Amino acid sequence: MEKESQHIEDGKSTKEDVRGSKLVVLGGGESGVGAAVLAKKNKYEVFVSDKGIIADKYKKVLLHNDILFEEEGHTAGEIFSADVIMKSPGIPDKVTLVQELLNRKIPVISEIEFASKFTEALVVGITGSNGKTTTTMLTHHILDKAALNVGMAGNIGDSFALQVANENYDKYVLELSSFQLDGIVDFAPHIAIITNISPDHLDRYNYNYEDYINSKFRITMNQTANDYLIYDADDEAIENWFKKNKTKAQLLPFSIKNTLKKGAYIKNNDILIQTDTNNTFTMSIAALALQGNHNTKNAMASAMVAKLLGVRNGILRESLEDFESVEHRLESVLKINGVQYINDSKATNVNAAFYALESMRTPVIWIVGGIDKGNDYTELLPLVREKVKAIICLGLDNSKIIETFGNVVDFMIETAGAEEAVKVAYKVSEKGDTVLLSPACASFDLFENYEDRGNQFKEAVRQL
Repeated sequence: MEKESQHIEDGKSTKEDVRGSKLVVLGGGESGVGAAVLAKKNKYEVFVSDKGIIADKYKKVLLHNDILFEEEGHTAGEIFSADVIMKSPGIPDKVTLVQELLNRKIPVISEIEFASKFTEALVVGITGSNGKTTTTMLTHHILDKAALNVGMAGNIGDSFALQVANENYDKYVLELSSFQLDGIVDFAPHIAIITNISPDHLDRYNYNYEDYINSKFRITMNQTANDYLIYDADDEAIENWFKKNKTKAQLLPFSIKNTLKKGAYIKNNDILIQTDTNNTFTMSIAALALQGNHNTKNAMASAMVAKLLGVRNGILRESLEDFESVEHRLESVLKINGVQYINDSKATNVNAAFYALESMRTPVIWIVGGIDKGNDYTELLPLVREKVKAIICLGLDNSKIIETFGNVVDFMIETAGAEEAVKVAYKVSEKGDTVLLSPACASFDLFENYEDRGNQFKEAVRQL
């Protein structure tokens, strides 16, 4: 048994057709098992291999579909006999097993690429450093409310491949990570959205920001002149990319700073959207269910998709007014003794924490920390000076946070878990304050994932 891989995520591939007689899936999680089911349905010989232990719920699916699998190691003979490899998003390209596959010219692709071969559905693909989950859910909410036959997949819900195998949707809204985009070859969404780009996951990109930016823009690399790219015209990284690169897609920018000839912008505190000369939409920002500048941009992007797909203005307006916020994203938990507790556990990078702090209107006790992904906290300094009265560190290594903010706030303390962090916040907060969990970091040092971190925070608050 070769003990080499970990969770693989997004691979580079040759340009040849991915269809073959044998598919090997690396990683027995959501995307991997979904791809295995889809491949089995399409008469592939399928083998699933995971370095770790496959969760029981996924084993049951594999067994039910008579799909061969192994766990706690990789059998070289099985893997290197593949016609195509589907690599799950957690496995970096640099691991030895993936490098050997690439050296042998065996195509290594993502589940998104594989599944796209088996559906004619129209695809809306959404990527970005922040806001992509909210934008994906909001877009799906609008299209579903407009009675369109639409599925939602990617980084959210059941995998794209599993839905292609079991459902019959006319349209899909896909949340796409850079890791998933790294593994595409021919995949091309009809409508692509880049919500924004800021440094994130740089450990996966050799700490090269340009590589990460280019990864995000892979979403448009196969688009044609009949397709659309919706993007944040206020975003420096995006605008810099356009100075050096081009896409064939029709461009629809959105901005909260400038008036645009085409796209979405703000005029007299209204969102104004114009996808073509005869297709306009206006709505008061105050009427949006989700408030804050970042959410205004998410609404702009989603609304432009809706207009491109023919959603009536009344349905669009109603959808933007009644959409419920995403769990773990600026989620109000409870107000106790006049102190508001907010769960923003999904803020796993500096830019997300920036949005959270920017939206605060009361003094903040900020719970921050976790696994640092190459973070530069300096851009947060002005907001911390203005709004934060205390910092509670929640991570195994808080040295960079302490170094950056130690002389900025009067109170800073390290804690070893959500319950302790909440109890400290309770003691140091006063009526009128906000206790904000917005970690700016990954969660895997103390928690299973950001959902686990957010749920433990919420439970600790409820126990106060």
